[in-house]
Amino acid sequence: MPSAKTDTELVEKLVSGHKLIVEQLKKVIIGQDQVIDELLIALFSKGHCIIVGVPGLAKTLLISTLSEILDLQFKRIQFTPDLMPSDITGTEVIEQDASTGKRDYRFIPGPIFSNILLADEINRTPPKTQSALLQAMQEFKVTSAGKTYPVPLPFYVLATQNPIEQEGTYPLPEAQLDRFFFQINIDYPNETDERQIVFQTTGSAIPKLNKVLDAKEINQLQEIVRKVPASDNVIDYTVKFTRATRPKDASAPDFVKQWVNWGAGPRAGQTLILGAKARAVLNGRYAVSIEDIQALVYPALRHRIILNFQAEAEGITVNEVIRRLLEHLKVA
Repeated sequence: MPSAKTDTELVEKLVSGHKLIVEQLKKVIIGQDQVIDELLIALFSKGHCIIVGVPGLAKTLLISTLSEILDLQFKRIQFTPDLMPSDITGTEVIEQDASTGKRDYRFIPGPIFSNILLADEINRTPPKTQSALLQAMQEFKVTSAGKTYPVPLPFYVLATQNPIEQEGTYPLPEAQLDRFFFQINIDYPNETDERQIVFQTTGSAIPKLNKVLDAKEINQLQEIVRKVPASDNVIDYTVKFTRATRPKDASAPDFVKQWVNWGAGPRAGQTLILGAKARAVLNGRYAVSIEDIQALVYPALRHRIILNFQAEAEGITVNEVIRRLLEHLKVA
């Protein structure tokens, strides 16, 4: 059982490690501070992310740079319409023993057996193939031909999605979306950042990146996040917020009943509490506040709230519903 001193040392290591990761990322990624924060909160909460943004906003570059900074095994899958589940999980092949002539099956692991998995343009492959990720994302293991194999830990799935090009795409099923800890939206940079991006990426200088944390250290830091306390009033606020997204719940405000088809499930509350714990400790605090919850409601809920036709007809977005819920559930 780790001592309080050991826990404190791990928290200090997490804070310093977080700072070093951000410093290294900033060598390559200009701006996008909130995106980087949400990405790292999910990593240390043991969650997966779906990253949504139009082409050219450095979604893939951000993920590949993060994997280069962390001393972890990284693999990338380019999702296409002809991708098969076995292309992700692996396949069994028949192998013959040269000395005995006996034939046997041998499992060849697929790219899912890595620490960081980039699922690039995940919505370009059919649901059958998308679902090959489900067991590993939830249970950290893969079943193939009746045998179960553990994936290496930490295991972090980062999927990208292009929101504007819908031809030849397959929307992710709600059940799979719910398994993503956060949906992180990347928007266009501001003018100052865009000027710096153009200047930096058209020159000859190549930033040198340093390794920061390895797999063993990240596993330890993920465990310390769960030890951060969340008070009863923080948990009560979180549950109240989550339940208010459900149109059939008595606590739901009128605008939710008017615009929402399906609200967020219990996994959303778990995400908010774990994410808030990570956010608190990354900022050097030893307890979760309601402010931590409020800071994470957009990435935690935007992919878990399904709007109805009336909302779409009126031009109402999920972000608008979440903003109104924040106002509706103000803390005195």
